[in-house]
Amino acid sequence: MLQIGPYSFQSRLLLGTGKFPDAQTQNQAIEISESEILTFAVRKLPLNNPDAPNFLESIDLERFHLLPNTAGAKTAEEAVRIARLAHQSGLCHMIKVEVIGDDRTLLPDPIETLRACEQLLEDGMIVLPYTSDDVVLARRLQELGVHAIMPAGSPIGSGMGLLNPLHLSFIIEQATVPVILDAGIGGPADAALAMELGADGVLLNTAVSGAQDPVKMALAMKYAVMSGRMGFEAGRISKRPYATASSPESGIPV
Repeated sequence: MLQIGPYSFQSRLLLGTGKFPDAQTQNQAIEISESEILTFAVRKLPLNNPDAPNFLESIDLERFHLLPNTAGAKTAEEAVRIARLAHQSGLCHMIKVEVIGDDRTLLPDPIETLRACEQLLEDGMIVLPYTSDDVVLARRLQELGVHAIMPAGSPIGSGMGLLNPLHLSFIIEQATVPVILDAGIGGPADAALAMELGADGVLLNTAVSGAQDPVKMALAMKYAVMSGRMGFEAGRISKRPYATASSPESGIPV
């Protein structure tokens, strides 16, 4: 069970809704993934024009928990404004805080992220910040009171997987809130590895929407997250530099 603030979820796979080739493919991928949390950029919704089409119209909103994000924000003030707009529109009580500090890598600005989270926590929102794999920043955000930490495995949409599993393991080791790997997943092995390391969940979008068969990839990611979590809970064997016989070495008739 994934617990984020007051909310409980069976699925540990969070799915982004952008960049799918069409609405039908998007809905089929969402359905087969069994994800309960869908994330999207608030700026891409025509909130000022209710008659304009948007992806929410094709989804049964009673079945999903929405996680709007503040993508596009470059300052704390921008992120807070976007988050409050989403909240006041009745879309959510949870918000994924993204404050981008570098246009090329799309890595977050740590100072502005902290500032935005502090303000939104004061508003009483459930706050999930997107961060780099900075161990100290993750701890500071926890001390601030955020409800989950969402470190990047590698740059957004890069498909490079986990570039720094060691730092991710450090973040998980000290975590007092859920750690959800966010960004950089390329294939099922990446998602499984994050879960084997002890992540509480995985958020991905491009790995599914950009796949040759998005629906089949969504299914693969569902099983990858599940198997990785089971592997973590089962407790893998320790790595050893030399072989260890799997057959008994004593009590064998000669």
